[in-house]
Amino acid sequence: MKKISLKLQSGWLMLKTDMKTVLLKLNHTTGILTGALLIGFALFTGNAIAGPMLNGAGSTFAYPFYTKWFYDYNKETGVRINYQAIGSGGGIQQLFARVVDFGASDKPLDEKTLNEHGLIQMPTAAGAVAIAYNIPGVGNGLKFTPDLIDDIYLGKITNWSDPRIKAVNPDVKLPSLAIIPVHRSDGSGTTAIFTAYLSDVNKEWAKNIGHDLSVNWPVGIGGKGNPGVAGFIMKARGSVGYVEFAYVLQNKITYGPVENKSGRFILPSLDSAKDAAAALNKIPPDFNVMFVNQPGVDSYPIAGFTYLIIYKNQTNPVRGKELVKFLHWAYSKGQTMLAPLGYVSIPGNIIKRIKREIKEIKIKE
Repeated sequence: MKKISLKLQSGWLMLKTDMKTVLLKLNHTTGILTGALLIGFALFTGNAIAGPMLNGAGSTFAYPFYTKWFYDYNKETGVRINYQAIGSGGGIQQLFARVVDFGASDKPLDEKTLNEHGLIQMPTAAGAVAIAYNIPGVGNGLKFTPDLIDDIYLGKITNWSDPRIKAVNPDVKLPSLAIIPVHRSDGSGTTAIFTAYLSDVNKEWAKNIGHDLSVNWPVGIGGKGNPGVAGFIMKARGSVGYVEFAYVLQNKITYGPVENKSGRFILPSLDSAKDAAAALNKIPPDFNVMFVNQPGVDSYPIAGFTYLIIYKNQTNPVRGKELVKFLHWAYSKGQTMLAPLGYVSIPGNIIKRIKREIKEIKIKE
């Protein structure tokens, strides 16, 4: 049996045995070990973590709770899940190329694409996209109307002392400081949610820019993944950006309420995202739904589901069976882990539908 020692130093985890030493980088932006750490440790020790391995890639929106899920599932079952948080667009491309067993995206695929590739998708959780900022002397609570957010990202409002921002926040002392809008540089489901919101509340944005995993941003600086955007906001005075709510909580970034459809300023939270999800009238069979700018006095207007996407026909019998076992765990025990991390669990009636979908997965013998 190998003798193993671990040492944390300057953001690196040193794993040392009698035979070799490996350094693994920690993710400072989120305060969470990267998904590769678990796998790297397994490869390093040779026998520390036994069992089959599944591979997935995609959403950084979902990464905080996937990290918890995959770690706990490995402890319970010995099954390793190697997840690379490379953004929704990258995860979908890797799934199409059959590099991974599942893709993760915050933008659902349309019915045509699902049928063309023989895929099914299922929401795993819902969450809010926060408007976060770094303004010296200004704490949490700066209010944003839909018009303010759109015009900041259209480049029409360029300074925090702009009279329109002051009119919405008369009691806040705002500095004369250039606004630095931050957006995602990679294909992003978080971007899909955010730009769907911008398109819903602003005709100019809808006509000229639209909503997708990536768009042609009129202004701003790009960051890779939710961690990249959060990290930039933490460092750059005057910056503002959109990040999944868990990253705001973990990194203690200042953020503000957004005016919803009822005219109320609502902070992103577990409850306000849950209210937005509850306002959905109908969810189609393929679960392809966006729920931005939902009605309801307490609904937070920038929210959405995050999805796992997999092949209906599993060609590898070992990994296929393990994937189905994991899905059953995700929609039972996994759902109980979401709320403490700032995510909304999937309602029971939708889980019943998802479990029927799981039964339809075919595994090659």
